[in-house]
Amino acid sequence: MTVETYKTIAAAQIAEFKDKGSRFIAFAYPVETVAEVKQYVDALREQHHKARHWCYAYRLGVDGMQFRANDDGEPSGSAGRPILGQIDSADLTDVLVVVVRYFGGTLLGVPGLIHAYKTATAEALSLVEVLEKNIEKTVWLRCEYPHLNDAIRIAKQYQGNIVQQDLQLDCRLTVKLPLATYEACVAAWQQTRQITLFSEVLQED
Repeated sequence: MTVETYKTIAAAQIAEFKDKGSRFIAFAYPVETVAEVKQYVDALREQHHKARHWCYAYRLGVDGMQFRANDDGEPSGSAGRPILGQIDSADLTDVLVVVVRYFGGTLLGVPGLIHAYKTATAEALSLVEVLEKNIEKTVWLRCEYPHLNDAIRIAKQYQGNIVQQDLQLDCRLTVKLPLATYEACVAAWQQTRQITLFSEVLQED
């Protein structure tokens, strides 16, 4: 069965867990790129410059294949993996969680650290609004101006989102379609015999 949607979070959220004087502040963010991840982590390092660790994990992409877990100096597997595990338990992607630790003077041991990072992350993710989004495919099409209204009408009929328009005598549209309606919409365009579809971005002539 083809997966047609994915789950992510609507907005950033914060939660805190304390254990033996140490503070674990979890920051959950919606992200789409590794560059965004770096911006958030760098900002937290600056904002919480007196903290001991800035551990994080993220999962990106509708297929969830791009991910990372970073222990940032904590014992291997004691921070990043528990954070990522909670992201996965919630079945989320396009999500970053950074847990900032202020050391309280008492060592927690690996089991204690795993519990702390897991709990802080779980608390933050329990507060977020979860969004279910459509997996989309992008279509590039071309038609003559008199047929533009038909092209747009069909796109909207199948929940397409027109992200770019170049309207001249030879009109070009870039449309994002939900995977669930992609084939039906393409078939409807093709039936007009006036709309040309492309699988790659049109190059300028």
